[in-house]
Amino acid sequence: MNSLNSISRSAVSTVRADRIATSLMTVQTSGAGFTNLTDEIAKFVNDAGGREGMVTLFIRHTSASLTIQENADPTVLDDLTTALNRFAPENAGWRHDTEGPDDMPAHVKTMLTTTALQIPVLEGELALGTWQAIYLIEHRRRPHRREIVLQFIGVS
Repeated sequence: MNSLNSISRSAVSTVRADRIATSLMTVQTSGAGFTNLTDEIAKFVNDAGGREGMVTLFIRHTSASLTIQENADPTVLDDLTTALNRFAPENAGWRHDTEGPDDMPAHVKTMLTTTALQIPVLEGELALGTWQAIYLIEHRRRPHRREIVLQFIGVS
């Protein structure tokens, strides 16, 4: 059990949202793997004039997903790929294989990760931790064109 002395937080800051900005981002993947979106999301927030609020990302697909993960050591992404492949291997006897043997495993991997992210925006910056980055995860072997809806809600 934690002692109250080990927990702290800043004072509450309140703003009234006066801006909703939306954009559709298209990403051409090169096949299975991670694509770092952090700089493009930061650019969207800047273009939207966002100062305080929230940016939401929503990927419009069921065989690719979004995540926030470490950006310092690329072996983390390799290990995450290994883990996802262990959770949903191609040779698991899947019935759904309409688009090939990586079709159903891609859906399972998306279910294990997420299709939407929300990141606070503080003083015009994404409130990510030092080692965090925003990634699109392509779960299919072949290249795909992926669409992500971006929305900033907050103040300028």
